Amino acid sequence: MLRIRRDNVDAHRVILVLEGHILLEWAELLEHECEALTRPGVRVALDFSQVFFIGRTGFEALTRLSRAGVEIFGCSPLIAAMLEEKGITTSRRVRGFRS
Repeated sequence: MLRIRRDNVDAHRVILVLEGHILLEWAELLEHECEALTRPGVRVALDFSQVFFIGRTGFEALTRLSRAGVEIFGCSPLIAAMLEEKGITTSRRVRGFRS
């Protein structure tokens, strides 16, 4: 299961705080949520501090989201290494979202 909590930074920036596992239909849900936000020009960042597992479909969705400019931050060292192995850039803290 994946829980997605929305943290509106301002009118142009949103952080989605993720909790749980990113796989199967949850990966699709996450991708749809991000696409709906980025269409009107909102910058989206994903807080991975509570993500514990990513399945194949999750990696596929995250690859597309990363290419679309969605930022990923707050990963555990293991999750960060797995994402970076797949060519998905991560950061320790979100850039340009907090004052």
